[in-house]
Amino acid sequence: MNPFSSGNRLRDMIRAIRACKTAAEERAVVRKECAAIRAAINENDQGYRHRNLAKLMFIHMLGYPTHFGQMECLKLIASAGFPEKRIGYLGLMLLLDERQEVLMLVTNSLKQDLNHSNQYIVGLALCALGNISSAEMARDLAPDVERLLQFRDPNIRKKAALCSIRIIKKVPDLVENFMYPAASLLKEKHHGVLVTGVQLCTGLCKVSSEALEYFRENCTEGLVKTLRDIANSPYSPEYDVAGITDPFLHIRLLMLLRLLGQGDADASDCMTDILAQVASRTESNKNAGNAILYECVQTIMSIEDNGGLRVLAINILGRFLSNRDNNIRYVGLNMLMKAIVVEAKAVQRHRATILECVKDSDASIQKRALELVYLLVNESNVKPFTKELIEYLEVSDQEFKGDITAKICSLVEKFSPEKIWYIDQMLKVLSEAGNFVKDEVWHALIVVISNASDLHGYTVRALYRAFQASTEQESLVRVAVWCIGEYGDMLVNNVGMLDIEEPITVTESDAVDAIEVAIKHHRSDLTTKAMALIALFKLSSRFPACSERIKDIIFQNKQSLLLELQQRSIEFNCILQKYHNIRSALLERMPILDETTLRGRKDGSLPTAVSTSTIIPCDLPNGVAEPAAAPIGDLLDLSLDDVPPPISSCGDILQDLLAIDLSPASALSGTSHPPKAGTDVLLDLLSIGTLVPAETSPSALDISSSGQDNKAPLANSNGLASLPLLIADSPASSAGMMDLLDAFDPITQKLEENGPAYPSIVAYESRSLRMTFNFSKQPGNPRTTFILATFTNLSPNVYNDFLFQAAVPKFLQLHLDPASSSTLPASGDGSITQNLKVNNTQHGKKSLAMRIRIAYKTNNDDILEEGKINNFPRDL
Repeated sequence: MNPFSSGNRLRDMIRAIRACKTAAEERAVVRKECAAIRAAINENDQGYRHRNLAKLMFIHMLGYPTHFGQMECLKLIASAGFPEKRIGYLGLMLLLDERQEVLMLVTNSLKQDLNHSNQYIVGLALCALGNISSAEMARDLAPDVERLLQFRDPNIRKKAALCSIRIIKKVPDLVENFMYPAASLLKEKHHGVLVTGVQLCTGLCKVSSEALEYFRENCTEGLVKTLRDIANSPYSPEYDVAGITDPFLHIRLLMLLRLLGQGDADASDCMTDILAQVASRTESNKNAGNAILYECVQTIMSIEDNGGLRVLAINILGRFLSNRDNNIRYVGLNMLMKAIVVEAKAVQRHRATILECVKDSDASIQKRALELVYLLVNESNVKPFTKELIEYLEVSDQEFKGDITAKICSLVEKFSPEKIWYIDQMLKVLSEAGNFVKDEVWHALIVVISNASDLHGYTVRALYRAFQASTEQESLVRVAVWCIGEYGDMLVNNVGMLDIEEPITVTESDAVDAIEVAIKHHRSDLTTKAMALIALFKLSSRFPACSERIKDIIFQNKQSLLLELQQRSIEFNCILQKYHNIRSALLERMPILDETTLRGRKDGSLPTAVSTSTIIPCDLPNGVAEPAAAPIGDLLDLSLDDVPPPISSCGDILQDLLAIDLSPASALSGTSHPPKAGTDVLLDLLSIGTLVPAETSPSALDISSSGQDNKAPLANSNGLASLPLLIADSPASSAGMMDLLDAFDPITQKLEENGPAYPSIVAYESRSLRMTFNFSKQPGNPRTTFILATFTNLSPNVYNDFLFQAAVPKFLQLHLDPASSSTLPASGDGSITQNLKVNNTQHGKKSLAMRIRIAYKTNNDDILEEGKINNFPRDL
């Protein structure tokens, strides 16, 4: 006998563990106890086996391993006495589960105990079998459990019914054996046996359609009678809970009736009266009553159609919304969301209460009520609902503004009766919570404004007023500057005044002031400032009197630290100074965008980008899905305009953009043959002069070339696409053409001194990774090419242990420098760079070619990507 085990009782061990101040002390106590228990097991200490197993169960509940004590459970179960069996079965249920192979050894002991003369031991065996029975055990012991369903003692019958539920779940083939014994349990007078019998019948109906039909035909009337007797029974202290007789049996009967009545009109008619009685007579001032009412409502909404009964059920849910208990209100909202599908009109009667729930202090109730409001709104009630939600938006918490703003915008867009109302509501939302509005929302608003030609004047004036009231809402500022840039002349001249408007006096200088405020405001981001700069550029043609001031404001951004603004400023300034002949065409109003295409893309029925099959046929880099013409076709860069027709040349793109005839016979082109590349067309358009063909002039950054990635697009939110920066590849060719912008002469000279410039390429691209190459050469050494490889992560996961490998043909010599890092940040937040040096021994005869392999780890998975690069510029 182990002296430590015999002297240290369970309560002493619990006290010792609770007295531990650190986890290390607790582990020390547990190790000491486990060591003593192991010693007792090895010595076959039978006198304290039950105490040791009790300790093991407590240690197991603390999360420590106790597998070494599993066999002790089986030994205690095989004992003759009830106390030992009780501890053994309890340990069996805690320390083992149905997947343990050891469990097969206990099947014989269970069979013996199920036939034991002591009913308490039979009860222990039924409890264990109902908790951890495997399919094999269930199949072997099912006849014994079926026999015990008719046992004389009600406690054994109750436990046998619960054990039968697990057996039919594990072995559905045995359903037929339990159907008739289960039906006999529904006639029991003992509530404990009756409630387990109802549970068994419910489980049988869920597992077998045959059992469902049997109970529907033979037991529906009896169940209805039982429910009526319980609902009308007098006070019974044995089963009374908060003044209601056995609410647990109430709920179980309602759940079974719901299964029987679903999809069967006769069974539904049979239970209609009792459901109406339970719904109308059950008190709702206690949780027990509310639980019964909730199950009753679920049953009413699930059985076959009965309009009056469903209205009664929805009125009960309406009362739930007025309850002080947040849980009951949440349950009511959840059930109303299901009920609205079958009885929308009845739910509409409670919309005032539902709107009050949106204003609740509980966040979960707020969100659920907002979802329900979203389902309630239709064409007839969108105006009052929207008004209420916008009024609440003004006082709602900051963390809830995003959700409510998204719902309001979606409702207004979906059910708007007229465009003026849509514009008014969106302006209210932008004024109150513009910083919470997603980009798609104000993009769609711009499309609607573009299509509402009779409301352009009204809209620009309304936006100007809103802008003057608040410049803190980013989305409002963007839409306002876009509209002022497009329709500034209507704002100044009060064009299209409506009767509902108040007169407003705005001068040209006031309109320019508004745009200048947007540019210089400290909270404006890059997109807003870029849109404001383009708006100013457009106003330069609409307000000739302010053109000098506009030119000064644009010129001020020439020294901006933001490359995007700097580039726009330089190019706009160049056009304002030199190219007056095309300025009016460039700065025309945006064409009307197609609303049908917008809705189709939001619904997923139309593509969100211009198909590559509609672009001019040209050699695309490996992995690039679309050429650079797509941003030009999408003037606003909002992915909302219609898909353009097939394009035969880059000149057609510019012709669509500028609304200028660029046909071969055009006087602007100055030549009788069609242009060979988009750069030729642009230079011909600007009357700059002759140009070396694009095939032999790699320095000309063709707007249709995939190499455009090395320059940020000029416009991504307004009506002017980027004009390319042209760099000559030699002094001879640069003499025949001038720098388009004149501002980059030093850069051009430096590039000419260092050798010809080459466009960067997207060498490899997959769903998760992009690799770009930038090329350079040293003067006088045309065979050697220096490549800067830049790797960008396109996925939301960080890449670790990043490794790039490359192989080239024999006529090439490759040298790789170490990478800048081994970790690639997620979502394009950073990049890895690596320098390559390639020596082409057959320069002029063969071009570069390369095979690559990229390896990295993400989420503990090793990823390997491979590819082949054949799209190097020819003269490398």
